Amino acid sequence: MPDDLQNLSIGECQRLLERREVSSLELTHAYLSAIERVEPGVQAFINLTHDLALEQARKADVRLATGEASPLTGVPMQVKDLLSTRGVPTTCGSRMLEGFVPPYDAAVVERLYEQDAVLLGKGNMDEFAMGSSTENSAFHPTYNPWDLDRVPGGSSGGGAAAVAAGECVYALGSDTGGSVRQPAAMCGVVGLKPTYGLVSRWGLVAYASSLDQVGPLTRDVSDCATVLNVLAGHDSRDSTSIPGERPDYQRGLTDGVRGLRVGMPREYFEEGVDPEVRRVVTEAVGVLEGLGALVEEVSLPSTTYALAAYYIIAPSECSANLARYDGVKYGLSVPEAGDGASAMEATRSAGFGAEVKRRIMLGTYALSAGYYDAFYLKALKVRTLLRRECEEAFRRFDVLVSPTSPTVAFPLGSRMADPVQMYQADVCTVPANIAGIPAISVPCGFSDGLPVGLQLMGPAMAEATLLRTGYAYEQATDWHTKRPPL
Repeated sequence: MPDDLQNLSIGECQRLLERREVSSLELTHAYLSAIERVEPGVQAFINLTHDLALEQARKADVRLATGEASPLTGVPMQVKDLLSTRGVPTTCGSRMLEGFVPPYDAAVVERLYEQDAVLLGKGNMDEFAMGSSTENSAFHPTYNPWDLDRVPGGSSGGGAAAVAAGECVYALGSDTGGSVRQPAAMCGVVGLKPTYGLVSRWGLVAYASSLDQVGPLTRDVSDCATVLNVLAGHDSRDSTSIPGERPDYQRGLTDGVRGLRVGMPREYFEEGVDPEVRRVVTEAVGVLEGLGALVEEVSLPSTTYALAAYYIIAPSECSANLARYDGVKYGLSVPEAGDGASAMEATRSAGFGAEVKRRIMLGTYALSAGYYDAFYLKALKVRTLLRRECEEAFRRFDVLVSPTSPTVAFPLGSRMADPVQMYQADVCTVPANIAGIPAISVPCGFSDGLPVGLQLMGPAMAEATLLRTGYAYEQATDWHTKRPPL
């Protein structure tokens, strides 16, 4: 048995399990031990599922013994705490749902369970996925494994930190404005936001329904392709799910990037991007050029307005989605108030944190009479313009490249008093959500000892191209092999 089981990729786990050099039960015990050792410092989990994990590992070992296992059989993972898990609390990082136990599994959880994956627990997150640092969790912040005084990014910070810290082999997050890719960049792991509709949202607790997508957080690009092979597929329960067959995302990974047309949108490399981050990402693009890619600058003018449009569209949708938390049907209830309206007000005041309240109020204002045309309608027009610009760009280019985050991980607490500065952390990732296109972040170097991410964006349903490009870059460098000194 290898000495260090906590830093294995999915592929390495699969080979060990298939050769019976390690059992799923042994692997699961190793990760539970790792969690016990590093979790007090990192705090990447909201709930641990110790007994369930061991039960699933035993079941996986039975399947492995038949020789009919899949690449994810018996491999320990974490899922973000806004993905419904039957019999396991799903809180969305909020007091509003503290103790809520869903009676069903999310579609993506069903798909993982069909492969006999092993659930170690639920990942910490910004409350209802509203945040860029995982400091807005109602229970505790998560800390960056590279520097415990820094944020891990958000809102899927628990998943990114857990993968980076060796607390799980891979994790599932959700990405509404960068919530998979931005923490992936800040924690030095791979994070993918699929094309809107490629992965089912059924059982995902909604933040902004036209933007949310489930995506994997993994150690390397090959692992990302492996997980996407399981997640992708039509689901009739999700009205936005795209019908049709999905490719094998592992096939073609090694085809290289010679002749690939790569665009560098100048708006992503200008003011607001840390000069050192810009340098590291530019050098990464140079690696792709050295591998035979054809690199050229391009302009996406509407990108300048994407963040402003996002913070109208997303809060507007959240104000509608979160109206269901009224203290009557499920979740927190404060019944002591004198009448129904007072009880609802007391429940929502007690159950929601400051950032969630801020976004509900922003959205309610934007949708209110007299302001709908001035704000929400204009934001939708910006969305249309950005989509058209992306479509035009992808007639010339196969891939667009940029920094994933304009800065490396920032100190804990440094932006909590300034929401606008916090929102700037998503400036490079939001456009892909607005346009509904896929994007992936891969580790591409360090600045001040902290990871930097390279973002690759492609046209709708071009995940295979992004994975091939990321894999080619990864094989030419060793950034994905670096581990934090925990």
